[in-house]
Amino acid sequence: MTQQVPSTEPELAGVRNFRDVGGLPTVDGRRVRYGRLFRSGHLAHATEEDAAFLSSLGLHTIFDFRNAADQKLEGPDVELPGVRNVNLPLTDPADGGEFWKMVRDGDIEQLRGHLGDGKGANRMIGSYRTIVKERTAEHSHVLHALAEDSVPALMHCAAGKDRAGLSIAVTLLALDVERDAIVADYLESNATHRRYKVRRNGSSETARSPEVMELLSPLFDARAEYLTAAFETIEETWGGIDTYLERGLGVTPEQRELLRERLLD
Repeated sequence: MTQQVPSTEPELAGVRNFRDVGGLPTVDGRRVRYGRLFRSGHLAHATEEDAAFLSSLGLHTIFDFRNAADQKLEGPDVELPGVRNVNLPLTDPADGGEFWKMVRDGDIEQLRGHLGDGKGANRMIGSYRTIVKERTAEHSHVLHALAEDSVPALMHCAAGKDRAGLSIAVTLLALDVERDAIVADYLESNATHRRYKVRRNGSSETARSPEVMELLSPLFDARAEYLTAAFETIEETWGGIDTYLERGLGVTPEQRELLRERLLD
């Protein structure tokens, strides 16, 4: 068994929500190997020092789950020498374009109308359900790539919370990581130093008032109910994890074993 080397979490100046997924326990007593699977927010604003650190990880592949609109807003990832970049958008650029414009520019009445009375959380739950149910080709691509050659890997979206969070969760499910551990890792995105910075146009007093931030919080929180909705969708649609992986994503038991060999101690 490979010796487990604890991972240090660096303070990256231009990359938020970075962490090594190593150490998470599986149901049969193994653990995810450190230095094999990482997650973060986008890399578009990585500094030279950030890039040097990321290069030191020996990455094979970076999976970017942002769509074209995200990339236009933030910019492309920094290029790391010798690292393959794979863009697999998990949301349509046109999906919710006006909604996110309202999030940035809308007044309090608009925000109340779109996000109040649980609408914000319901939108997030719906998004998680849709991604799990409709983006099987993308998640299949990730798992097959990891089983074949794409390790060490880094997965990211914009904030590193939702699309990357789901893709990491799907990978961990394939490894038989304990469900509570998957949720606990997902919730780490709520740490203050990891959270995505909310962008609002207008004066700070009106644009980021306590009520505004409360209305926006469901969109920028990692909430267990969101990930639970994804798990429930797997159960409702495929009847269980094994069938989801084999029939939904085309991942055979043999490929799952390859994943475990690559990613577990």
